[in-house]
Amino acid sequence: MDAEYIGVKELAEKWGITTRRINQLCAENYFPGAYKKGKLWMVPSDAEKPAVLREKKAKAGRSRAKTTKLLPCPVGITSYKEVSRECYYVDKTLLIKDIIDDHNKVYLFTRPRRFGKTLTLDMVRTFFERTEEDTSVYFSDKEIWSAGKEYRSYQGKYPVIFISFKDAHQKSWEDMYQNLYFSIKEAFLAHIELLGGDRLNEFDKKFYQRIVESSAGTTEVQFALGKLCSMLARHYGQKVIVILDEYDTPIQQGYLNGCYGEVIDFMRNLFSAGLKDNEDLEFGIMTGILRIAKESLFSGLNNLVVNTIMDDKYAQYFGFTQKEVSEMAAYYGREEKLSEIRSWYDGYLFGSEEIYNPWSVINYFNNNCKPKAFWSRTSGNEMIGQLIRDANSETYESLSALMQGREVQAIIDTDIIYPELNGEPDTIYSFLLVAGYLRVTETVSTFNDNPICSLAIPNQEIKSVFQKEILNLYSAVFTGSLLRDFEVSIRTGNSTLLTETLQKYLLQSASIYDTAYESFYHGTVFGMLAVMSDSYYITSNRESGEGRFDVQLEPRDKSRTGFILEFKTKKDLDDAGLKALAAEGLKQIRDRRYYTDMEYHGVSDIVFFGIGFSGKKVAVAVEKK
Repeated sequence: MDAEYIGVKELAEKWGITTRRINQLCAENYFPGAYKKGKLWMVPSDAEKPAVLREKKAKAGRSRAKTTKLLPCPVGITSYKEVSRECYYVDKTLLIKDIIDDHNKVYLFTRPRRFGKTLTLDMVRTFFERTEEDTSVYFSDKEIWSAGKEYRSYQGKYPVIFISFKDAHQKSWEDMYQNLYFSIKEAFLAHIELLGGDRLNEFDKKFYQRIVESSAGTTEVQFALGKLCSMLARHYGQKVIVILDEYDTPIQQGYLNGCYGEVIDFMRNLFSAGLKDNEDLEFGIMTGILRIAKESLFSGLNNLVVNTIMDDKYAQYFGFTQKEVSEMAAYYGREEKLSEIRSWYDGYLFGSEEIYNPWSVINYFNNNCKPKAFWSRTSGNEMIGQLIRDANSETYESLSALMQGREVQAIIDTDIIYPELNGEPDTIYSFLLVAGYLRVTETVSTFNDNPICSLAIPNQEIKSVFQKEILNLYSAVFTGSLLRDFEVSIRTGNSTLLTETLQKYLLQSASIYDTAYESFYHGTVFGMLAVMSDSYYITSNRESGEGRFDVQLEPRDKSRTGFILEFKTKKDLDDAGLKALAAEGLKQIRDRRYYTDMEYHGVSDIVFFGIGFSGKKVAVAVEKK
């Protein structure tokens, strides 16, 4: 009988209300046929939501609309003052308490983009920064204020240096240097009060002037962070807090654009002067996507505490927890949407904490609770694109399997070494994990102190962008029209359209060097097949019958048509030779009975494709089994 019943916890999640409320309704006989199993209520699986819930919900919504103007969602706002006073704010201020309690010297937090790092850093700055404004008003109703007088005594006490490197996307070292210089100059200008004091000597004041007038030399700029700390400490008679946001952006861009050595040398000296053995430093905080530990970037920085998405500590401070999302849904009167929010934007695991994507949740409520991929194209995936383009077809097949709801296992290394990057699967999966495209479902074992993890796509949103932002990077950025024609040609067995589609791609995108090996053609077709991954299990190089097929598309619905593709390549063929090569592919499928495995799984309607390649020319032969 239990097969026709569900527990109150499952029903509560389905309806977006508390289990306590469901238990109360059961006790009040709102669900005919409900019964107690031990201490738990079991409810018929087809139970409908009682009218009392719908009426209460509608009444609450009407009442709220009449009496209270709801705070707006802070879409794209990174100013803590503005968000905390004018928008709906998810309180993360207890991070301040943990920072004070832990009393570490330098923190590095690595999280995916759009997970609230910049807003959180601005919250930390606003709390600690010494200004003429009484900034306690921004915290008096927050959790940190209730933590006790000991913590309130830190508020507004310290000079703070805040530098963001988020705009360092230049393609040459000369342009990158100018951007970095500008960011440092802005940090100096934020403390123009230094020139009005009497605690700086003439040498310091001239140094300050050279920085803000853009006349300082490269060496002076590299050591400017440490110098600014010293000036502020003397001016205020108080140690300094240093906050550096997106520290790894210039390093990644330097690697991608051939100026990696210059960027590393500059940033190493900048960080060392400001953070290493700095007697004027109260503490420092850095954020980024990647942990870069073996670059000598932090050489000798033995006071650095690194916190990644694999760590439990601080996990709740970046992204939204289940409790925070439930409270937000209740505030906007949309508790019934919790199940939808969970399926679209939950699924991340920071340490052992389930985390929602905050950017997407905020945009979801701002969009009248209509789900879409809000996170798309916000994640800065140039580095991942390069890694995937260097990968082989087997790695690409594993990436495609993720789209089909499967898991992959990888050795996760969060210590990224840019000069040693390659297209190895473990490197790709590590990047995808820290960038927010994958989640850890299980830590299986360890290898050389690195965890071996099972990985999966975290939610519906990431699944919807995975193909566009990850899979399509494998061979090239396929246009929508090309993918549409490709899908139609496969599904309908249209050899002419498939030939034209592949020919068009090869002529427009492939170099003569790309077309030297069968692996290129295999990877290209496999990349295009990702457009069909919702309806088919796509595999390659698997044993079936008396050999190993190149590519198989097994329909998820066994009543639909399955497809087998066999590739053949040969140099310098004329049209007749190319057609013969495609026919040879068909013959191999038949002779070696590659369709055996699909038949075993209940698929009877199967179409064969023999595809012949010669340089940038292609021929396709099709037949039904």
